[in-house]
Amino acid sequence: MCSLEKRGNIFILTLTGTDEHRLNPTLLNAIRSALRRVRSEASSSSALVTTAHGKFFSNGYDLAWAEARSFKDRKLLMDSLLRSVVTDLISLPMPTISAVSGHASAAGCILALSHDYVLMRSDRGFLYMSELDIKLVLPPWFMAILKAKIGSPAARRELIMKAAKVTAKRAVEIGIIDSAHDNAEETLKAAIELGEGLVKRGWEGHVYAQNRMQVLADVLDSIRDTRAGSRL
Repeated sequence: MCSLEKRGNIFILTLTGTDEHRLNPTLLNAIRSALRRVRSEASSSSALVTTAHGKFFSNGYDLAWAEARSFKDRKLLMDSLLRSVVTDLISLPMPTISAVSGHASAAGCILALSHDYVLMRSDRGFLYMSELDIKLVLPPWFMAILKAKIGSPAARRELIMKAAKVTAKRAVEIGIIDSAHDNAEETLKAAIELGEGLVKRGWEGHVYAQNRMQVLADVLDSIRDTRAGSRL
């Protein structure tokens, strides 16, 4: 489901295989386990790169798994686990970089945007918030991330209210991602180089995490509100 490699002070978390990397409990729990390892094995200055094999970075929640039995309960479970993953990323004591190696749709797009930096291949793949097209309402905490990560209202409208499939070139133009690269290999290479440059700054991981949590306080509040509401 996923692998974790350490190259010096750079951790590389890879969603493995050639499937769509649908975010079901098995994959989400594997990601959480990998992030716990990153947290426990981190040196004073480290960085995390998240990427994926195949055509997809992640095609969102595993709706087929949810529809097999008690759709609402299973969707709530996936949502709860993704909130935990995002909370782990926001509190991780190091810079985080997503190397988007293919399509990143709906919850998969949220996973990518939950990193500090987003790099994307330009020869294949797009960012796609598919909720309008599949007749689902965006969870408020998704919207909190989208507002925190995409400064332009026009860019948010394009991604959310037009359900546009945004290519890497377009995503750079409208300020959704940091950079676009020729292919998956170049994207990962650039992400690692970015991570190495950040590691050289020698920042104290705890301070970095605390500052990120301040920047994304509204996101954390929305996640907490959603968690509290789901228990009512």
